[in-house]
Amino acid sequence: MVGLFVRLKLRLIRGNLHGDTVKQIGFAFTTLAALGCAVGGFALFALLRLAVPGVAGDLGIVAFTVFTIGWILVPLLAFGLDETLDPSRLALFPLTTRQMAAGLFAASVAGPWPLASLVALSGAVVGLASGPSGVLIGVPAVLLQFALCVVASRAVTTALSASLRSRRGRDVLAVAAVLVILLFQLPGMLASQGFSGDPRVLLDSAASVLRWAPPGMAAHAIEAGGLVGLGELVVVAAAVAVLGWLWIIALRRALVTPDSSNQSGGSVRRSRLGGLLPGGVIGAVVAKELKYARREPRGRISWFLAVVVTGVLTFSLRGPDGLTGPAFVIGPACLAATMIGIQAANSFGIDGRSLWMNAVAFSSERDVRTDFAGRQLAIAIIAVPLLLVLSVGASLVAGEPAWAVPAVLSAWGVLGVGLGVGAVTSVILPYTLPDRLNAFTGAAPGQGGEAFLGSLGAMLGTSMVALPVFVPLIFGATWASVLAVPYGLLAAWGGRRLGGMIGHNRLPEIVAAVSRPT
Repeated sequence: MVGLFVRLKLRLIRGNLHGDTVKQIGFAFTTLAALGCAVGGFALFALLRLAVPGVAGDLGIVAFTVFTIGWILVPLLAFGLDETLDPSRLALFPLTTRQMAAGLFAASVAGPWPLASLVALSGAVVGLASGPSGVLIGVPAVLLQFALCVVASRAVTTALSASLRSRRGRDVLAVAAVLVILLFQLPGMLASQGFSGDPRVLLDSAASVLRWAPPGMAAHAIEAGGLVGLGELVVVAAAVAVLGWLWIIALRRALVTPDSSNQSGGSVRRSRLGGLLPGGVIGAVVAKELKYARREPRGRISWFLAVVVTGVLTFSLRGPDGLTGPAFVIGPACLAATMIGIQAANSFGIDGRSLWMNAVAFSSERDVRTDFAGRQLAIAIIAVPLLLVLSVGASLVAGEPAWAVPAVLSAWGVLGVGLGVGAVTSVILPYTLPDRLNAFTGAAPGQGGEAFLGSLGAMLGTSMVALPVFVPLIFGATWASVLAVPYGLLAAWGGRRLGGMIGHNRLPEIVAAVSRPT
């Protein structure tokens, strides 16, 4: 059964690459990246031998723990992208759960990245082993650590698979991923606030706690060797066995639990803002876009990221080496406006194949401009009050509430510029948004270049067009913020006109670009 699953995965990889040059090039780059990480990770672990013995052991314990956490988190972020992570796809196979678990384990270690992880971990034997007993214990310790990573990853993914297939579960995953990113920014935020601490003491404190977790025991076993290391290996092996048992239980439950992610609520609710929205086509487009913002995880994650990045930047710039004066508030607010404006860089991508109905109805450039006006208004309904709250919050952190006025006016102006630039990039570089269960998806296969150029072009274009408003503010002329809102409205209007003119002539190409199979 193990060999069958390995051959099946390799056959799937080969079949997915057959006849598609873009995918073959992408797989080649992925393999090269995995090879580079394997060599680099092995070298970094091996270099621990040059450190002080106590420091080397502490670094090894922390590194093994971070390695395990990464193995747990990354597959969660890839759920919906890697179809082998969802056990429901195997529900109809005539296999017992133990056979399926053994096969899935073997399939999990078949591939460039799992092998790269094993090679990187092997460097710990060179960097931490202090003698022949350390080497003899180090080899099984690395294998047990690798098995611990794989089993823990599979157990968590299988246990959460039913939730991850639901819309609410995808929302929670997206928020959790952003919080993890924020956690990695915490040391920089503490340093900017003048927090001082001895790195050696902090490392020793972290290692003293992580030392008793299974990954820490695996690293300490390599360094200690002897009977102590052998005893720790027994504990790690027991932890792998317990996690494997929990994985089988979760797998058995996942295979018999009905999938409710595709069940509809049975009723269609009208928009709560229906009475406040304008009538006609613009109102219909606004209602549709607001529903996307409420129900589509990829839309909500962009809003949440804008808030988080603004908060991180505000606290990071608060230290003695950060920005001073109104720029301390204006900078983060304008950055948030830029991030929100980038959402308009691929306005038609969220519609996908259904865009053909709009294309049939568009009879003139005016119709395309009207559609863009509705999309821009929908973003503004959410972004305008959000930027106000962020500006006021940043000004309160700075202790200067009056700075909120130029900050919010500047942010609103940058938002208008971003919406105008996004209307142009939407018709020049459209691409498909994959219909997947993940909030962190990019473009369809073969459209990664368009997605990168579209986002980069929107960011650079917004920055360049917003310079006439932003430059005076950099030099302290806060009065120029009064001109930001009219300038932003003018930029949004100009972007709609240019986008309508180009888009009406390229409607067939746009529909084809956003309708590619995923």
